[in-house]
Amino acid sequence: MKKIWFKAKEYGYGWYPATWEGWATVLIFIIAIVIAAVIFETNVEKFLVPYLITVFTLSGLLIFISYKKGEKPGWRWGKKK
Repeated sequence: MKKIWFKAKEYGYGWYPATWEGWATVLIFIIAIVIAAVIFETNVEKFLVPYLITVFTLSGLLIFISYKKGEKPGWRWGKKK
């Protein structure tokens, strides 16, 4: 049985961290975004596109990890009766 790092949200679509591995993944994501912001903030006009590409790439990676290590995604409206 695979260990689930991210649980599916009870309402809506998406996941939230359920284990320390999930929280570590989210923390690394936030740190990477902040580091990219510090690196690219020197000249906003020149580095806006590379920064946005970095943010979208990191976000896609977080979604991929959440999909692989989390519960099956789906739209939910509370607990099933």
